[in-house]
Amino acid sequence: MAMPTSTRTVRVFRYDPSLGGDGDFRKYALDVPNEAAMTMLDVLLRIQREQDPTIAFRFACRVAMCGSCGMVINGKERLACKTNVSDLPPGEEITLRPMNHFPVIKDLVVDMDPMFRKFRETLSFFEPKDASTEPALIAPGAPEREEIRVATDCIQCGCCVSSCTMVDHHPDYAGPAALARAYSLLADGRDGLFQERLNSALPSCHECRTEMNCTDVCPKGISPTRAIKYIQRVGVTRREEKPAEPVVAPAPTEPLERTGPMWKRIDRATFLRHAGVAALGAAAALTVGGVAAVSAIVPKGGASKQWVPLAQLGDLPPGQVTTVLLKYEVKNGIYTQQASTPVLVSRLSDEIVCYKSACTHLGCTVRWDGSSDQFRCACHGGAFDRTGNVTAGPPPRPMDQYDAKVDAGMLLVLV
Repeated sequence: MAMPTSTRTVRVFRYDPSLGGDGDFRKYALDVPNEAAMTMLDVLLRIQREQDPTIAFRFACRVAMCGSCGMVINGKERLACKTNVSDLPPGEEITLRPMNHFPVIKDLVVDMDPMFRKFRETLSFFEPKDASTEPALIAPGAPEREEIRVATDCIQCGCCVSSCTMVDHHPDYAGPAALARAYSLLADGRDGLFQERLNSALPSCHECRTEMNCTDVCPKGISPTRAIKYIQRVGVTRREEKPAEPVVAPAPTEPLERTGPMWKRIDRATFLRHAGVAALGAAAALTVGGVAAVSAIVPKGGASKQWVPLAQLGDLPPGQVTTVLLKYEVKNGIYTQQASTPVLVSRLSDEIVCYKSACTHLGCTVRWDGSSDQFRCACHGGAFDRTGNVTAGPPPRPMDQYDAKVDAGMLLVLV
């Protein structure tokens, strides 16, 4: 069944460095034949191809793996290649603008160097504790791997940095992306820079206000908030392993502040403010960090399954494949977020089959092509027959399916 075509108005931020100024928004009207199957990256490519070839934006993989297409879509940081038009309120204007806290190079393209500089400052590279010519053998289900598994999926898209209000308030703040990376290395027993990395990352952790914006927007399901609280807990519970450096006793009326290997004199108000922040940070580390210890980025054992209504059976014509947008709530650790994903409902036979729209190769979107009687992935030539079996391209296995059932005329799927 063909999906109805809608006309959407898209406001895109435009900035030309040769002209200077603050930039402004330009409106484009675009006909969208199937909102559930068109991503915001598709929208930008069509605008560039059909209406305005001068518009600038980044993209590379198109399958939410490279992080290049991060931007603010309707006020929230997202990947353009992972956001479908149907994820946004129907009929409303769509707004695309560059990420916050980054210098704008042109239009939606920002300079990512401030974030990568913070990575360097927090020693984001792995330094082996023991010299070895052979790779470390770690079982897939090892607790050490499970602890940092999701954090290592970071694609450095910058969405978390853009969403963090503290990045704007504290120029020296390392930011959630760099601290999440530092966490994955601090929790790795093979790393040989534990103390040095802790010393470089811990001061920034006290600037975090646990707003969890970074956790909410991460396209890979990572919780930088949890990573920051982990580092704070480690800073409270672990003693410094190297000998303490000699400290010159401060004058009674002039407290000192540590800046690298040196100490500088600060006024008493600044001293008290920093002491208060440190105390609050320690308390947050022990409380929120304690919750994080048992509430992983995804709860241990995975979130519980639930049956979610998908569509009325009468709205799914027999003999056709219908794309339906599935919307439901997901509880990740201590917070709940809205999730949505297209589902391909096949009634090509007597059995109703609900296929996941993510290709089994790289996770990009699969569409039903009635003219060829196949499911197709346009990104890399993958093709599946009407029963979901691979007929062409690199997919390693048939299309994934949802468990489904019909109750009182309503089709439900298990998620």
